[in-house]
Amino acid sequence: MDWKEHEKKLLKNPKFRQVAEKLEPEYQLAKSIILIRLKKGLTQKQLARKMRTSQSAIARVESGYYLPSLSFLKRLSQALKRPLNISLS
Repeated sequence: MDWKEHEKKLLKNPKFRQVAEKLEPEYQLAKSIILIRLKKGLTQKQLARKMRTSQSAIARVESGYYLPSLSFLKRLSQALKRPLNISLS
């Protein structure tokens, strides 16, 4: 099952949808991290090694319930070799 199929299945659950809407910024950040990590063919553990952190730290961020610090996001950006863009709308 790919991410889009998995996401559609999760969003059918009213409780999940309610939490997802409340945590929209965290959810979108988690989604983008997961997608980039998967495209790079990395496991959470491999990414954690590149960042010199723990797998559980990656899992917390990817859960969407935890908003990481800016320094963590900078390290993540470097480890994934992707630019970090932060903006206010």
